[in-house]
Amino acid sequence: MAATPDRIAAAARRPIEAVVLGASAGGFEALLAVLDGLPAAYPLPLVAVLHLPDHHESRLAELFGYRLALEVREARDKEPLAPGTLYFAPPGYHLSIEADHSFSLSCEERVNHARPSIDVLFASAGDAYGKFLAGILLTGANFDGAAGMAGMQVAGALTIVQDPASAAVATMPEAALRRMTPDLVLSLAEIRALLRQLGQPQ
Repeated sequence: MAATPDRIAAAARRPIEAVVLGASAGGFEALLAVLDGLPAAYPLPLVAVLHLPDHHESRLAELFGYRLALEVREARDKEPLAPGTLYFAPPGYHLSIEADHSFSLSCEERVNHARPSIDVLFASAGDAYGKFLAGILLTGANFDGAAGMAGMQVAGALTIVQDPASAAVATMPEAALRRMTPDLVLSLAEIRALLRQLGQPQ
């Protein structure tokens, strides 16, 4: 839907308890753009899947930790989500969020040719948090994330897709827009501004 000021303001007032993000090609820069400036005391946990080759040592937590005020680390099996922390899915593992708001890692078959899969994270997060979840799908060169975002929307989550016109690779956001109508279609700057407002006292 059109990202009118009223719609963005209404989204910012929603009672959100966690944020999940998915990206592929061009996603490193896009994630940095939307997360830059979030304070160390940010009140929500953020969980991201960024596609990487299997069996490739990931330095995402290290690289983002240098650039952000947030605590940044790879998610660990059975670990509870904590505010002010950015978690990345480890390469080669699907990352799910359980009903008790802890992580689960698995080596099950690829979904949309990906492991970790954005769809897996999004679907499980929607089940775990329902209307208290915000999901953000960014740039990418495949269709991963579209089905998961549609499922999150059914669960009542706030759904946000990067404007394809602003994406390094538009395939992923366009796939989501063909499948469903998200709450908001925003530029990276607008997503960054919204994230700064989510979880703040009204």
